Amino acid sequence: MDIWPGKPYPLGATYDGSGVNFAIFSEVAERVELCLIGERGKETRHELTEVDAHVWHAYLPTVQPGQRYGYRIHGPYAPEHGHRCNPHKLLLDPYAKAIEGQGDGGQPLFGYTFGDPDSFNTEDSLGHTMMSIVVNPFFDWGHDRPPRHEYHDTVIYEAHVKGLTMTHPEVPDDIRGTYAGLAHPAVVEHLSNLGVTAVELLPVHQFVQDSHLVDQGLSNYWGYNTIGFLAPHNGYAAYGTRGQQVTEFKSMVKALHDADIEVILDVVYNHTAEGNHMGPTLAFRGIDNASYYRLVDHAPQHYYDTTGTGNSLLMRSPHVLQLIMDSLRYWVTEMHVDGFRFDLAATLARQFHEVDKLSAFFDIIQQDPVISQVKLIAEPWDLGDGGYQVGNFPPLWTEWNGKYRDTVRDFWRGEPSTLGEFASRLTGSSDLYEHSGRRPYASINFVTAHDGFTLRDLVSYNHKHNDANGEGGQDGESHNRSWNCGAEGPTDDPDILTMRLRQQKNFLATLLLSQGVPMILHGDELSRTQQGNNNVYAQDNELAWVDWEIADDEQELFDFTSSLIRLRKEHPVLRRRRFFAGDADHGGQSELGDIVWYTPEGAVMDGQDWHTSRTSLMVFLNGEAISTTDTKGRPVVDDHFLLLFNAFHEAVAFTVPDDIDARVWTVVVDTSDEGDTLAEPGEPVTWDAGSTHELPPRAVVVLLGVPEPELD
Repeated sequence: MDIWPGKPYPLGATYDGSGVNFAIFSEVAERVELCLIGERGKETRHELTEVDAHVWHAYLPTVQPGQRYGYRIHGPYAPEHGHRCNPHKLLLDPYAKAIEGQGDGGQPLFGYTFGDPDSFNTEDSLGHTMMSIVVNPFFDWGHDRPPRHEYHDTVIYEAHVKGLTMTHPEVPDDIRGTYAGLAHPAVVEHLSNLGVTAVELLPVHQFVQDSHLVDQGLSNYWGYNTIGFLAPHNGYAAYGTRGQQVTEFKSMVKALHDADIEVILDVVYNHTAEGNHMGPTLAFRGIDNASYYRLVDHAPQHYYDTTGTGNSLLMRSPHVLQLIMDSLRYWVTEMHVDGFRFDLAATLARQFHEVDKLSAFFDIIQQDPVISQVKLIAEPWDLGDGGYQVGNFPPLWTEWNGKYRDTVRDFWRGEPSTLGEFASRLTGSSDLYEHSGRRPYASINFVTAHDGFTLRDLVSYNHKHNDANGEGGQDGESHNRSWNCGAEGPTDDPDILTMRLRQQKNFLATLLLSQGVPMILHGDELSRTQQGNNNVYAQDNELAWVDWEIADDEQELFDFTSSLIRLRKEHPVLRRRRFFAGDADHGGQSELGDIVWYTPEGAVMDGQDWHTSRTSLMVFLNGEAISTTDTKGRPVVDDHFLLLFNAFHEAVAFTVPDDIDARVWTVVVDTSDEGDTLAEPGEPVTWDAGSTHELPPRAVVVLLGVPEPELD
């Protein structure tokens, strides 16, 4: 086979219609072999002799898409100096755009012999490991355009490709649990009817099954164990893994875009699946261990770990930063995704030890003309010292607001002295974000996420029930920051079931009435349960999948949720671009009168009111003071809203304030009612200014008032 010099860029395997250019970085390598793997596993090796700036490269004019390949790196194996080259291991291309297979977890994958970590293992990993695939980059995108929903108009739906689609009765069996299944019209229609504007997918980068889970009959369900940063996970492909997964993923994105739904990827750039010094040699470790990983100072045979997974990528390495940026650009430009949620993002800011918001990673994101224009969401913490960084990311970024989750949960379980904190979270958390020039949409608000209880379980269990994970109940959050509405777990008691449904509505109403960007966990609109398991990371089964058989039974909650989303969409006062003027987050009336906090008695709250043990309050949102304009620069005017929250365990009387220019208020949300309480046909329920009404225990009521016209 002919082999030409080729070019050092782009890295990876690039098909140009005639042949393939191969390029791989390794500063430590002494020799590099490109290995082409035939249909029956026959290996053909080609030594790469061209090297530019530590990039080894060649062009093979006869290679076509679908070709399996890998690399063998000849160089030092000296763990005490941070080097772990082993040419007996067939290595994945860090820039592979598709990957076939899963490693078998056996001895040949490891650079040492089991039981002797200081040894050098010469067993060949070919036949036991994964292989890189040459892909065809050409795809007919037609008229695909990114929806580009503005943040303040965004409603995020966190979903799992397999978990969302695996039991859907209208999705054919052969595409359930796949990208094609997610693109099926029945699934897309559900998302559209719900009203969400973006799907945030749990990791779809190629990940590895943990051998210790496989040994227990479990698997890595969530996928936070990445090995291929440019390759869509082959386990979610319905039509093949020789590059077909790339085409299938693109088709999924195209279908969601056609429905005006954005695609956001949960990405894991903080570590890789190779784990600590006892882990397998699959790619980076054998290519250039010291360039890719952060090693322990004075003990480079060990890995510095702020992720709890065994290793952390070396964020001060220009080659690591290049890999991450090339990956991000690829997913935007070639795969058409609309944004990213960065797992354990604090680790990405650790150039040395401390978390540095001026780190090189944030600098290059800020300056990049492609990545700086998509949605960037940080999980603003990691497991290292000083790793909790909520509110401390640069202005370009939004953040998962863990303080919002905890505060809202505490409020609805009746914790005293949470009123001020609850008010801050409801109004966009200006205490966290305004100081850096950010807007309310910097806060990604959520009550539940993949990591924790579902919404139904949040109100049904006091304690986690994680026995199925095989860790003796030691995994997952230790307690439930909510109130279980009665009996622990399943029950037939109608009163308990009614209260649980009300609490689910309370959480959803709070979430969708809060300033910021709401995020809903998949299946919460269907009252999905995980039977009290709050850590289903290893449960790739019915326990974690959305149960579509209950969808008809939970139509009430779905209708309630979709109606709330519709209400939010129709009223800009519920999704402001800017923070409320004045001291809105800490109570009282702002100078512009755009928000006023009231006691249940209808009196404006003063300083003392914020420090009582009350768990009930009322807030006025002025629709005439939104501080925003339409596309033509004209001021936007909306209706007035009164939001009434009663988290007390007894009924509380609320008096409608009479100092607002709306004399009649219409009830548009009432979580204590049965059925869909929004936009019900028939006569609307109205409350007069100055009238008093009793709110049942733990309930939300939303009143809409039309401003009275000014008289000449």
